[in-house]
Amino acid sequence: MINTIINYIADNLINEPLDDDLEPEDDLLGSGIVDSMGMMRLIAFIENEYDLKVAPDEMVIENFMTVENIVEYITTKNKQQ
Repeated sequence: MINTIINYIADNLINEPLDDDLEPEDDLLGSGIVDSMGMMRLIAFIENEYDLKVAPDEMVIENFMTVENIVEYITTKNKQQ
């Protein structure tokens, strides 16, 4: 799951080339790796890829700040379904 999300970000969303590879703990928004429009595209990808619906109240920085956070969110969401 981590590699799938990292590859999607690297191939589709990164605004500027990174000095190093994208790591699961990198701050996606704070570091400028992904902008707000990119984050919406990432959420749409997650919904499609993992067959889940991200509710508006779940679209918070804590769930999408890093790839690690995203994986934790997806895992928790899948357990609730």
